[in-house]
Amino acid sequence: MGAPSFSTSRFRAEREADWIAFDLLLTKLEKKGSAALSSDELLQLPLLYRATLSSLSIARATSLDKALLDHLEALSIRGYFLVYGVRESRLNRLRRFFLYDWPAAVRSVWKETIIIALVILLGALTSYSLVSSNPEWYFNFVDEEMSGGRDPRATVEFLQSTLGHGKAVAGEGESGLHVFATYLFTHNSQVSIMSFALGFAFGVPTMMLEYYQGIGLGAMMAVFSAKGLGYDFGGWLFIHGTTELFAAALSGAAGLRIGAAVVFPGARGRLQAAADAGRTAGKVMVGVILMLFAAGLLEGFGRQLITDTVLRYAIGSLMLLFWIAYYYIPRREDVT
Repeated sequence: MGAPSFSTSRFRAEREADWIAFDLLLTKLEKKGSAALSSDELLQLPLLYRATLSSLSIARATSLDKALLDHLEALSIRGYFLVYGVRESRLNRLRRFFLYDWPAAVRSVWKETIIIALVILLGALTSYSLVSSNPEWYFNFVDEEMSGGRDPRATVEFLQSTLGHGKAVAGEGESGLHVFATYLFTHNSQVSIMSFALGFAFGVPTMMLEYYQGIGLGAMMAVFSAKGLGYDFGGWLFIHGTTELFAAALSGAAGLRIGAAVVFPGARGRLQAAADAGRTAGKVMVGVILMLFAAGLLEGFGRQLITDTVLRYAIGSLMLLFWIAYYYIPRREDVT
């Protein structure tokens, strides 16, 4: 028995109303979600989908014109994904991001993270050695406003008070420390975002900014160490620094990933390689912002309320272990 013989115009006239209705429902579903459909429209959706599939089957069997065939195929595929496709809820997408996507993105830039961590360390060692040998170097590395009197001319008592330990000028020290902490958080956040944003320039500005991160840290550490307060300063920094510096290293790693993709795109084009790297780096940066927020809480509250140096070290160490475990413990699902 041969296929039914009729013209395209007649075939279209008999069924086009269903296709148009189906198209309108799909458009509404795409733009406003299923909540925008009435009960009748939800019932019509699978019926119109089957009607469209039936039209597609007949069109293929009777070799109608290609334009109509393409239109029905596109409409059927679109309908399949919207009617039967897996629609993940926002809560599930959020859960997936925190459980898999974010840690997987961080794991994928582990080499860049090590490189940036070494760059920060190099900056800190450079300024530390220079300031230790000649305190005058300090003023080349740390802005007067940022230091707030914490420079080589400061007394031991004053420096102690800025750590929350001294009694002589404790009130002034806490106030100054709060300003300093706020300045550091703002400064580090800006540097982290810039480190990522400037990564496309072959990663060079990224490494320079991260090196600069270490410069201020090392210079300040040299000042406190020279007064016999290195251990206390380490605790003051450690309670939030393990989270903040880890975030800084990750932001630099994200920028470096993009820079490396631009320089060494491989078989892909440079734009495609940068776009691929940008997707991974973007996930890392979302996490960096959250880490900086956590560091801000530790800096704004934890460090002010907890003045015991050992406890500061303990909290900083626990935070570091938490981030390492969260990022690097293998998971069954890899969504890099």
